[in-house]
Amino acid sequence: MTDGYGNINWWGFSPALDLQETGLIQMCNKLSCTAPEEVHILLVGTGDIRHILKTIARRYRHTQKKLLFYVVESALELYARDMLLMMIALELQKNMGLQDKTELFLEIYGNSLVRQQSSEYVENMAHELIKMVTDFDYMKKKIPMFDLSQLKYKERDFLESILKFWRNRGKIIPFEISKCWDLRLRQLMGVRYDCRRNVYDWDYNMELIERGGSIVYVRQYKDWRDNGVAFQIREGTYDVPNRTLSSAMVFKLEGERFPRRGYWGDMVVSPYITFGTETEEKSFYKKQNNMHVKTAEDVSEFNIMSMFHEITSNEKYELPNVKPPEKKEETKQTARLEEITEEEVENMEDDEKKNELEDNKSDENVNMSKSEDENENKSEEKLNSETDHEWLCLDDVSITFLPLACTQELIRKKKYQQLFSVVFFSNSMVHHLKPEVSQLFADKCSLILETALFMLELKKDSVVEFVKKISDMATAAGCTPMETPAELKDSHIKFYFER
Repeated sequence: MTDGYGNINWWGFSPALDLQETGLIQMCNKLSCTAPEEVHILLVGTGDIRHILKTIARRYRHTQKKLLFYVVESALELYARDMLLMMIALELQKNMGLQDKTELFLEIYGNSLVRQQSSEYVENMAHELIKMVTDFDYMKKKIPMFDLSQLKYKERDFLESILKFWRNRGKIIPFEISKCWDLRLRQLMGVRYDCRRNVYDWDYNMELIERGGSIVYVRQYKDWRDNGVAFQIREGTYDVPNRTLSSAMVFKLEGERFPRRGYWGDMVVSPYITFGTETEEKSFYKKQNNMHVKTAEDVSEFNIMSMFHEITSNEKYELPNVKPPEKKEETKQTARLEEITEEEVENMEDDEKKNELEDNKSDENVNMSKSEDENENKSEEKLNSETDHEWLCLDDVSITFLPLACTQELIRKKKYQQLFSVVFFSNSMVHHLKPEVSQLFADKCSLILETALFMLELKKDSVVEFVKKISDMATAAGCTPMETPAELKDSHIKFYFER
């Protein structure tokens, strides 16, 4: 492992996009055309579900269309994580509240260590996912938007083994992610390991801030670089390894191959970029003394919570307003307390003695009721485990997981010819954008390419050169830029294709 990005993208390196607004609508306005009723969207190497989640959440803001996503990744572990994170987003209100869903999502998404209850949730959902992967009828009954039918048989088998690893929770195969993180860190830092906090500080001040990541709080960024824990919204103990961040890598030594399981993902950019750097709520950009009042963790929490709210209610999420009248009532109460006379104090002391006697009696009743409540809770848990777990059903959305790195294979299949109205390539898989890929584009198509803006180990000259290189690749595929890109500001560049 020679760099800090790793060989698997557990999260993307650019902010989430509403692909209808950013891709489809801009392209239609540019070409003065109407959008199709069914929008087929190809996502190559996104690393997570950020674009899917934001596009689904905001679909009610646009003319109603059926959204069909097709996902291509380089590792099956990403498919497993995509399904798990989408299952959290689709949890019904009766099963999990909005705040709990948000915290659970961010915890599993970007933390190397999670709480015990979060680990138990992963284990329970792994049971469900194993049933879905091995029984498509069961998947269609539970979450009909998922489609794994295009995967090869060996890929399904390997996907099942990944989910079984999640399920055992270290009982059979341990996963010491903290040790894996530290070993990777030592290899990455080398002789700079003892002064690594200074390295983090340099990357933050000289690279991340200048590339638009100033809202990321420096202390949180440094702590994540040290231990891999990005989100600690809920006060609790984060000590259980996040098994969804485990993947296998094969090393070659003296002609022999040695597979090793560990953490082989990003250790430089951070998961704050995807959901924590851009938001509709402008109050999060407020500054005092030239410093952001809110952090990327706060922005991530708000963005995820608003997306979950929009998915379930089809209305925009608003921040709760602070009610000033409550402060007035508090001042009135303090004024009343100051007006209490000495006689009233004596009466209060007598009342306190009576209350103590009554409290002693009530404590016995409380202890009795606690034992009864525990028995009732146990019986309710049994009932809940016996009843089927339900998720929100979205009839106008489907997510098809395609075979790994299969863009060239898609070209040879007739059903994918001229199908996709929106196509996205990540910076890690943009090399699959060959001229012949244009055969997959619809007659009018929007192409979005992720730049290397937030790849902090690259120098600015390399970032500019990367934008020029991928622009040439898009031009070779017959695409035209929608606008002139700003190499050191844009995390995405957009093109349109017209046949």
